[in-house]
Amino acid sequence: MAAVAQASADRLAGPDKTAATQRMRLVSPAQLAAHTSPKSLWVSYKGHVYDLTEFAPDHPGGDDLVLDYAGKDVEEIMEDPVSHSHSTSAFDILREHLVGRLPATAEEHAALADAKSGGADFSGKDDDIVITADFHPDDTDVSGDFAKHAFLDLNKPLLAQVWNSSFSKEFYLQQVHSPRHLKESARLFGSDFLEMFTRTPWYVVPLVWAPIAAALFHRSASQFAAQAAARLGASTVSSSAAPAASSAVASGLRSVLGAKAAEHLVAPSVAITTAATINTSMCFAAGVVVWTILEYVLHRFLFHVDDYLPDRPFFLMLHFLLHGIHHYLPMDRLRLVMPPLLFFVLEWPFTRLAYAIFPLPVANGVISGAFGMYVVYDVMHYSLHHHRLPQYLREMKAYHLAHHYKNYEEGFGVTSKIWDWVFGTQL
Repeated sequence: MAAVAQASADRLAGPDKTAATQRMRLVSPAQLAAHTSPKSLWVSYKGHVYDLTEFAPDHPGGDDLVLDYAGKDVEEIMEDPVSHSHSTSAFDILREHLVGRLPATAEEHAALADAKSGGADFSGKDDDIVITADFHPDDTDVSGDFAKHAFLDLNKPLLAQVWNSSFSKEFYLQQVHSPRHLKESARLFGSDFLEMFTRTPWYVVPLVWAPIAAALFHRSASQFAAQAAARLGASTVSSSAAPAASSAVASGLRSVLGAKAAEHLVAPSVAITTAATINTSMCFAAGVVVWTILEYVLHRFLFHVDDYLPDRPFFLMLHFLLHGIHHYLPMDRLRLVMPPLLFFVLEWPFTRLAYAIFPLPVANGVISGAFGMYVVYDVMHYSLHHHRLPQYLREMKAYHLAHHYKNYEEGFGVTSKIWDWVFGTQL
């Protein structure tokens, strides 16, 4: 029995300098020592690191025994036939929970130093870094980065690597919030067709959404004017019944906003009065304020859902696709604004809500303001990363870059700091 167990133990021997172990994730002793709870229980054996979180409750000797060694090396207890003899199956089970290895050379220990020492043991934060509006990071050594951190190979499509990874959520978040920089956009997909939908030049946003915001503003003002005319009993409807919006814009609004929201798009033209324009402008202003709130809420509680993110590759992949890639590659010019499809998905429930609770002219005016401010937000976001700007925007540029490089858990405002100030997350 002991000989069989020893043979199994030999198969779990510590890391050699092979290609396979070189690619295996490096785990620092500090990271190992941090996983000591029933919710995250790691141990090491012969230089390898194992995640026994799911196995511990099924341990024949009880999970308390495993917890006694959480964050520690178990080689002595695993090979002690007197106090705790282990069968071949025990070593086979251990192998199934492999997550990485401890550093084996001086170079690897140096690589796992903290970020301030140039190592890979990131916290994703650096309180000592000074961010100015002229800040520009150095380009990443792609091959050296992968060899050093064992995270993602920037020479290959990224999404499949995240999907097929064995990263823990902790390691993923540390790495994804530690920015890299490439001269050209990294690939998300191997397929050119799929890749096309992940790259969005900044000017696509105003080209798609500014006309829709303008059409909604016009529609709102026309509806306010028509309501006023109806109340006065003197309709100013033209007998020519000219369309209120072009057929192309009307069709686009129906597809984006739904049939109910786009009703009366092709309607008799109404003389838009000053009062109607003022009413729509007030709704537009309200929509601008609504967007600034949504900007903060979505950024903080959806894009940075880090604490509540399930520790599974599928959810890490979704996080990476939604916002993680922007923190990982924050200067990527083609991934700084939302693809139209993504914004369509995000805006849908909010526009449904607006049409459910407001009269149609009010809803159209508010949505027009929100869409208009969204265009400002995304164009400004691109500019904060890549353009020289006037004074106020230079301040916001330094503020936003500090969110990326100093502390990603604060500074969620992009167009303004006001909601960071209100909710205590100002950098």
